[in-house]
Amino acid sequence: MIVRTPQNWFRTLFIWDGSVLQSITPQLLFMFLVSTLALFTDGHLFGDKVPLNVGPFTLLGVALAIFLGFRNSASYDRYWEARKMWGNLMIAARALTSQVINYIPSDTAGFDRMLFVKRLIAAVYALNNQLRETDPHTDLTHLLSAEDLTRVAHWQYRPIGLLDQLRAMLAQAQRQGALSDTQVWMCDAQINELAAMVGGCERIATTPLPFPYGVLLHRTVYAYCLLLPFGLVDSIGVATPLISVFVSYTLLALEAIASELADPFGKAPNHLALDAMTRNVERSLLELCGKAVPSPMPVGKSYRLT
Repeated sequence: MIVRTPQNWFRTLFIWDGSVLQSITPQLLFMFLVSTLALFTDGHLFGDKVPLNVGPFTLLGVALAIFLGFRNSASYDRYWEARKMWGNLMIAARALTSQVINYIPSDTAGFDRMLFVKRLIAAVYALNNQLRETDPHTDLTHLLSAEDLTRVAHWQYRPIGLLDQLRAMLAQAQRQGALSDTQVWMCDAQINELAAMVGGCERIATTPLPFPYGVLLHRTVYAYCLLLPFGLVDSIGVATPLISVFVSYTLLALEAIASELADPFGKAPNHLALDAMTRNVERSLLELCGKAVPSPMPVGKSYRLT
């Protein structure tokens, strides 16, 4: 995810990285060609004059803008909900780590506090990879033993399996008298919170916005942009390509932004920075344990990852 440092208005006009202009440039070039064709044919298509003027486009443009606004709001709601869940994931992981290292004595037989924390960190990495449908083996190698890696490789829902291991470790500590019933209940509440965040992220990742809704908007935007030059050519003449491309840029960019935000767990510049957030969880938990903290995710020259 790109989070820029404040820039002046002039430099903002020419920003390329993170702009959806990269993805809609071919469409804008196509709209320019259609607009130029409408200009040179004086609004004729297949020999017949297209009987359009700016009146219908004014009404349709307002309706289309409202429709795009609703689509963008729905997409941003998914994006913001996903970000809140990862924030709650960090809070619950910190709380659980703090409880374990303070409630369970370091000399408790059969309970390895660092193993517990590493499995917790591994659960976060596993969630990251599950949401992005990538292989978690590389991310988990420095956290889990060979035996654990083999076991995790056979699981379909790896984050939940790792959380179940954490609960089993707490239950074993309680049976040995290292945790009271109240302390176990407090730790278990954090595991439940972590599991709820995993389930919430899975829900967002596996439940896209209704397909017909997106198709309707997509078709309407393109139909509007393709017909617009024929409605403008009689009133603005040689300015038709410029105005048509500008209007098309606005509508196509809004549609592209909505499509990008609707999938918050992707890898595009405007998706959530899951890798950086996962690394931050690891850094925070290891710091609580008094261990060496890995470096944060590398940042670019003109932007930073969050």
